Amino acid sequence: MPSRTPPLQISAFTAATAAGVGKAALLEALEQGRSGLRPNDFGRDPLPTWIGRVDGLEDLALPPALMAWDCRNNRLAWLGLQADGFIEAVAAARRRHGADRIALVLGTSTSSIGDTEAAYTQVDADGKFAAGQRRPLVHTPHSLAMFVQEALGLEGPCETISTACSSSAKAFATAERLIRLGLADAAVVGGVDTLCGSVLYGFNSLELVSPQPCRPFDAERNGISLGEAAGFALVEPPVAGSHAPLLLGYGEASDAHHMSTPHPEGAGAERALDDALARAGLDAADIDYINLHGTASSKNDEVEAALVARRFPARTRASSTKGFTGHTLGAAGIVEAVVSLLALETGWMPGTVNSRTLDPVCGPQLRLAGERGEVRRVLSNSFGFGGNNCALIFGTEASQ
Repeated sequence: MPSRTPPLQISAFTAATAAGVGKAALLEALEQGRSGLRPNDFGRDPLPTWIGRVDGLEDLALPPALMAWDCRNNRLAWLGLQADGFIEAVAAARRRHGADRIALVLGTSTSSIGDTEAAYTQVDADGKFAAGQRRPLVHTPHSLAMFVQEALGLEGPCETISTACSSSAKAFATAERLIRLGLADAAVVGGVDTLCGSVLYGFNSLELVSPQPCRPFDAERNGISLGEAAGFALVEPPVAGSHAPLLLGYGEASDAHHMSTPHPEGAGAERALDDALARAGLDAADIDYINLHGTASSKNDEVEAALVARRFPARTRASSTKGFTGHTLGAAGIVEAVVSLLALETGWMPGTVNSRTLDPVCGPQLRLAGERGEVRRVLSNSFGFGGNNCALIFGTEASQ
């Protein structure tokens, strides 16, 4: 087991999802049980499914100084950065620590590939991109991180993590190591993923896309609803007297069981959970709320539900929020970290929207309806293709 690690403060955080832009909009949707999913209207020949689409990206303009980075994914990043005073919070951190001492760690599964897809439909007679699409700053998997680094004026270590649906959860783990090892004094973490053909048709080819709004952990669930989102958090060592929430622990594991199916006994997920608890100095019984990965795919939900049922007491509340936002892929970890942080701030533990009858494999922890209560410590699960598992634990105070 890993040793206990000192907590880190979450000084600022935000998210832009299909449920709305900013924390207030997301919290309102969670409290009202209002899903942001809608019938698919993305692309020239939309698949018959439901999606979590963020409105306004087609009309959003980047500032002139950042136009070289213009693409749907970076527009969504820019929209997210402007919410909840996040840019201002990073500017204040830059003054405290120095631009070269703030790391940037972002997760994404596709980055700006949607614009690269479009470029390949516009090649000339020689097979070259059209003049307007010869943009190496956009057609690279690192485009998102480079764009955000310039937008925020940061000069520290800059990393892109692409481990499918665990990407932006693992960004927190990388940031903790960078700060603990003295390579940075603070870090901006997060993730952005936008809808594109590769995502929609790729998941459809795996027969994982539902024709209805997704129903996590429902006995009759039949697939995922894809979404897009941007989310960010500012992580730094705790400041005396601050009441900001804390990153208490994280766990990462790779079970490498199958490219798209979790280990049948949840071996990697359980290892990630155990490591997160060890780093936080907690037991499973200390967790008040769990934001589950809960994609509404058959095997993922079955394995995760069984893990929760055998490891947590009945009083622990657990739910999936994919029905509110859709599965936002590389941004799922940060979006659900924001949901977890909102639970700490407000005491609201969201329900599992769209679902009606829980699968019998679910334990008493799984809840369909949201409820308010005392929330001191939360767990956020993110499990990606290939067995990339990450568990994050946040709290209002460190364990004694």
